[in-house]
Amino acid sequence: MTLWGGRFDEAPDDVLWEFTADPIDRRLLEVDVTGSLAHVKMLGGVALLSADETARLVGGLETILDEAKTGSFEFVPTDEDVHTAVERRLGELVGEVAGKLHTGRSRNDQVCLDLRLYLSRAGRRRIEQLRSMAMVIVERAEAVGATVVASYTHQQQAQAVPLAHHLLAYAWMLLRDVDRFADALKRIDVSPLGAGASGGSALPLEPGAVADALGLPAIFDNSMDAVASRDFVAEYVFAATQAMVHLSRLAEEVVLWTTSEYGWAVYADRHTTGSSALPQKKNPDIAELVRGRAATVIGGLSAVMALQKGLPMTYNRDLQEDKRSVFHADDTLAGALEALGAMLTDAEFEPPPPDGFVTALDLAEAFVLRGVPFREAHAAVGRLVSEAVDQGRTLADLTAAELEASDTPAVAADVELLDPQTSITRRVTPGGGSMDSVREQLTELRERLTEDPGTDDA
Repeated sequence: MTLWGGRFDEAPDDVLWEFTADPIDRRLLEVDVTGSLAHVKMLGGVALLSADETARLVGGLETILDEAKTGSFEFVPTDEDVHTAVERRLGELVGEVAGKLHTGRSRNDQVCLDLRLYLSRAGRRRIEQLRSMAMVIVERAEAVGATVVASYTHQQQAQAVPLAHHLLAYAWMLLRDVDRFADALKRIDVSPLGAGASGGSALPLEPGAVADALGLPAIFDNSMDAVASRDFVAEYVFAATQAMVHLSRLAEEVVLWTTSEYGWAVYADRHTTGSSALPQKKNPDIAELVRGRAATVIGGLSAVMALQKGLPMTYNRDLQEDKRSVFHADDTLAGALEALGAMLTDAEFEPPPPDGFVTALDLAEAFVLRGVPFREAHAAVGRLVSEAVDQGRTLADLTAAELEASDTPAVAADVELLDPQTSITRRVTPGGGSMDSVREQLTELRERLTEDPGTDDA
């Protein structure tokens, strides 16, 4: 079944059908019917349908909606797309009056509405998943207590920090991802229905009534823009891609932490895999796949952007391809959040202490507090580090007498500064790597993650 046969003398060729019909839009079935119900009720409200016609169409669509929700709706090979499948099934249920379903509507504004409704619902689910993942990290941070590890720059040990501080960095990333999705929903929750094929309609339609019925707070401002633009799709894919990049960074560390070289974490057997050849192996495959699948989502973002760049107004069939990228990005993020969250929930952290050089900056700053210019203090501590390395020792091995006898600035040095545990107690900058900061972060994160996000389904 097609919606455009009247002008043609020949049926579609098989090669045309195989190339142009794409079943990927079948997942829009439920939102397509939801949008059609609102449209039909609006048509009845403006007297373009009689009360009897409205009732019959609504009854048929409600049956189809129930079939969609239960998975009993059957597509057939002759369905060109989800819209024609719905109209075909509606005809089977209510007869010729099904032909009035498309009154005042084009597939151009219809598919745009479907996408917006789908992404509105999906975005709210991703927000909840991101918040849940952030809470998993908060709980792991609470569980590790005051454990101290090395932070890294250039993959070299840098400063001592609480392990909780390290973990919470990812919770803050995920909260920004929540904000990105929430902000994108403001532009996604716009109804394009009434824009028609490109220039609107001569029929007395009420787009606002449809938007109200669907819980969408806004309608389009320009009919051509409404059917031609897919920036809302690109924005959704970007939000998903950025979240996947954050998860990929976390996944990279999850992989590193389980190596014998790091030895920071152990993951539950049920969330790891083995090797077909190496009996000793316990592999963090979930994390590796999250890292790998982030690359495919990045590719999808590039595709969505390239898809739009050369399109003249208004709708072009090229836009059929947007669904492949956005569905893939959304599915991938949903799966990654579930799997990586499960892996981290049962992770056990027992990292080794940082090396004895992570307090070098603490020593330099102690000199600064006693009036020594930082550059002079930096150079002096650097010489101490060099001497310790030559002797096969670390700063932590130096005694107070050795510090006094060295060519450091002429001030007394407190050997306790060289203890990583002491190091984190000296941090005073807001958001820094101290336990006071960790406690403040945990309090704020819990408050933000337990408050009502205000993202009920549209």
